[in-house]
Amino acid sequence: MKLRIGSRGSQLALWQAHHIQALLRARGHEVEIEIIKTTGDRLQEVTFAQVGSKGMFTKEIEEALAEGRVHLAVHSLKDLPTELPEPFALAATPPRVDPRDALVSVKFWSFAELPQGAVVGTSSQRRRAQLKALRPDIEAVEFRGNVDTRLRKLDEGQVDAILLAAAGLDRLQKTEWVRERLDPKDFCPAAGQGSLGIETRKDDPETIAAVAFLNDPATSFAVNAERAALAELGGGCQVPIGIHCRMSSAPGEPQVEIFGVVADPATGSAVRIFHTAPFAGSDPAALGRLAAKMLLNAGAGPLLAAEAAR
Repeated sequence: MKLRIGSRGSQLALWQAHHIQALLRARGHEVEIEIIKTTGDRLQEVTFAQVGSKGMFTKEIEEALAEGRVHLAVHSLKDLPTELPEPFALAATPPRVDPRDALVSVKFWSFAELPQGAVVGTSSQRRRAQLKALRPDIEAVEFRGNVDTRLRKLDEGQVDAILLAAAGLDRLQKTEWVRERLDPKDFCPAAGQGSLGIETRKDDPETIAAVAFLNDPATSFAVNAERAALAELGGGCQVPIGIHCRMSSAPGEPQVEIFGVVADPATGSAVRIFHTAPFAGSDPAALGRLAAKMLLNAGAGPLLAAEAAR
């Protein structure tokens, strides 16, 4: 089958697209990649909060998908809205890699080692809010650009450290920059972080069948729970919500655990939850909705309302 993948043009996005291309070619398909510039790529000097995050890295790719110019899109799943427009489907979620946030620095070797008043670069409201909650003394500054651009700015001394997804640094073989991988119980990742999402049209059964082998059931369970929680809370990829689901390492019957945090990037006020459930027979969407309800019951509603009002 001849397939065309739609992808952003960043180094990381192209790594992801080429990775899926190689897997599809190994199954005998002819696969090309079309680079598509998105709103988020064009507006590099504008903060995510100013742009509005919904679909900023997916809208133009979905337009190409709807027009039939491409058969599938490869996304970082955390960039994909929890509710896809009607013509589209999340056809596969390949095996997840490291979902954690990573502290990257030239001078400092851990989060705890950052000095009073350290300046940390991040473009994420979620990371900014958790920084404020854990270390009110730290100054978080807006830091956009692709991975190489951010690493260059760090190397120039513009900031003391930056926070990036560990998965991107691993995929681009830039792990020498990583100083600490932050545990989700302390610094909760974004829903879907570390995962890829393969998007197709719902009315394209041939492509859906061609990519079905890419789906990993364990990853699918975890990210469906995370995305259900995010949808229940009304959050997009730039709302300060962290949700992470994983298999528990505790002995005995397999358990899943889910972490959640809602924090205010202005004040550092934060609400956190943790819940475990038996893996057998659990519905990931129901688990996600339960996590969202627990966050709201713990007081997350006013924090979300305050952020929406800004």
